[in-house]
Amino acid sequence: MERAKPKVWYGKPYLIKPARVGIVVSDFNEYITQKLLEGALAVFADTMNCEVEVFHVPGSFEIPVTASRILERRDVNGLLALGAIIRGETSHFEYVAGPVSQALMKLSLDYRKPIAFGILTTDSVEQALNRAGIKYGNKGRDAALSLIRLIALYQEADL
Repeated sequence: MERAKPKVWYGKPYLIKPARVGIVVSDFNEYITQKLLEGALAVFADTMNCEVEVFHVPGSFEIPVTASRILERRDVNGLLALGAIIRGETSHFEYVAGPVSQALMKLSLDYRKPIAFGILTTDSVEQALNRAGIKYGNKGRDAALSLIRLIALYQEADL
């Protein structure tokens, strides 16, 4: 069985029908999350039939509730969550990383809409910067491409 991939128009991904995407981005560790956002926006700028709205929140902990409100009150086909949770000297990482990812998964299942996870969970600032475009590509870009792929799949399969 052949896998469905997003359609490509002159090298740019596009969706069969117009789609609306929300991006929720954390302003905490902004020097990292801004790079993730730039990578994601570059993908959406190249995507045909896609309208994007960006919502800034103070930190990653606030992403799920904002995502919930967007999914509840807006006609969106999918959502992209961007943030950077970096392990430090306190237990803050454990209180944020797991619960945020679990809450986003639950929202995706409850609303039956894709939520792409572009939240970095790293041990150091260096690792986060590397994943925001320095060394290992841009994970914001990768998450945006995943979201487009899912929306295109749902459109094609009428899911």
